[in-house]
Amino acid sequence: MKIELHTHSYYSDGVLSPKEIVEKAVNAKCDFLSLTDHDSVEGLAEASKYSKYFDLGFINGVEVSAKHNSQSIHIVGLGVNPQEKNLIEGLQKNNNFRIERAKKISEGLFKAGIDKAYEKASLMSKTKYITRTHFAQMLIQEKISPNMSAVFKKYMTGNKPGSVKGEWASSEEVIKWIHRAGGLAILAHPLRYKMTLTKLKKLVNELKLMGLDGIEIVNSFSRSEDIELTKMIADENNLLYSSGSDYHGWPNQMIELGGAPEYDFGKKSVINYLR
Repeated sequence: MKIELHTHSYYSDGVLSPKEIVEKAVNAKCDFLSLTDHDSVEGLAEASKYSKYFDLGFINGVEVSAKHNSQSIHIVGLGVNPQEKNLIEGLQKNNNFRIERAKKISEGLFKAGIDKAYEKASLMSKTKYITRTHFAQMLIQEKISPNMSAVFKKYMTGNKPGSVKGEWASSEEVIKWIHRAGGLAILAHPLRYKMTLTKLKKLVNELKLMGLDGIEIVNSFSRSEDIELTKMIADENNLLYSSGSDYHGWPNQMIELGGAPEYDFGKKSVINYLR
């Protein structure tokens, strides 16, 4: 079974339309697809509509930005009702901060000698929301930085000029939004948070106590040892397994939709709870 439960369209920081995401999933021979835009459910109706033309199981999703203690994390909601009031209101709160953050990023980049960053980044987005990815792609397009890694290292992290601390909703709030919308709360890409194993285990344990349902075990960069490590952490907390490439579609990103390693999750697959 090929499952792709972490993708992005142009309703957040991806490139393609929801319809094109569905077409990519069909061409990649995916059995199940979820569109999980950042703090947005706007593309779900379109993706769901076109999925019905194919033998493709579509699952409503969203990737929600959250704050756990001082750490920014992402929690994917799978099987959510995109019209649920608490979820909609919560996502809007996050997006209100995203608008303010974009202005602050632009101000920081201006002080670093990069003029009209906000205006140029806005041209990269097809919505009113401008993400860090849009700023990063703009800096690459302007030949200010060679790639995404260089952008974040020089401009977007720590005390760098374009770094803005995330004032997101708390992880406990986010999990509640997802559950109230009938979904499962999944910790996205756990090995990307630059934590020691001890701190990562502590994070997962704390999230489990708040109601976390599963962990993204496999993504596009997963090696066999990464999969086994995240499986171990999931099993210690009796959590479900999920998989997704985190596909965005930018031509300079080496991630393909459906490109995460295929893995037999057995009875612990999140799919068994979403059918």
